[in-house]
Amino acid sequence: MTVRHRGALAAVAAGVAALTVAAVVACGSQPAEDVGAEEAAALAVPTTPAPAGTSSVPVTSGELPAGEETVPPVKLVIPAIDVTATVNPVGVNRRTDEFEVPPSVDRIGWYRYGPGLEATAGSVVIAGHVDSADQGRGAFFRLRELDRDDTLTATGTDGRQRAYRVVAREEYDKSRIPLERYFARDGKPRLTLITCGGPFDARTRSYRDNIVVTAVPA
Repeated sequence: MTVRHRGALAAVAAGVAALTVAAVVACGSQPAEDVGAEEAAALAVPTTPAPAGTSSVPVTSGELPAGEETVPPVKLVIPAIDVTATVNPVGVNRRTDEFEVPPSVDRIGWYRYGPGLEATAGSVVIAGHVDSADQGRGAFFRLRELDRDDTLTATGTDGRQRAYRVVAREEYDKSRIPLERYFARDGKPRLTLITCGGPFDARTRSYRDNIVVTAVPA
């Protein structure tokens, strides 16, 4: 999955996109129109987009506030699309400037420079591959099928299961995704799931778009 920062966060945008041709037909087909976009935007605190060429999210210095114990997610279950996946903590590759999603497509990655499951504000970001020519369908192959009021459960390192309800599903051209919104540490607590979407570009070996699903504590 390629998501670079705007400087490094467009890599999330791309990271979830630097996949392969295995599912070109399925991923190239258009999903249902966006739902819940206004509700997703309302969860965030209005911010000024970062200047071009700079990162809109913390990358190399992403420490959480002092005294706050971070609870990373370790498992994600989404019954509506038959997903039970292990979650690994990931960052941004300093050499490639890409969001480092786990190479095994059945695993997904939690952006460790952002909030954990204990956070009372901000966006917990989990991204995953949609597919791979070598490995087949990824954990987020059917992410585009999620709709409002679908439910999911994230389990943390503390063993606690936290339930969420989907409020929005949106598709963005990777160059236009508002990363400052989806990687924010402020605003209402929410879970943000990202994978690739749109047509596949055989030249760049990546998908044009990103599918973004927003869920709130149930």
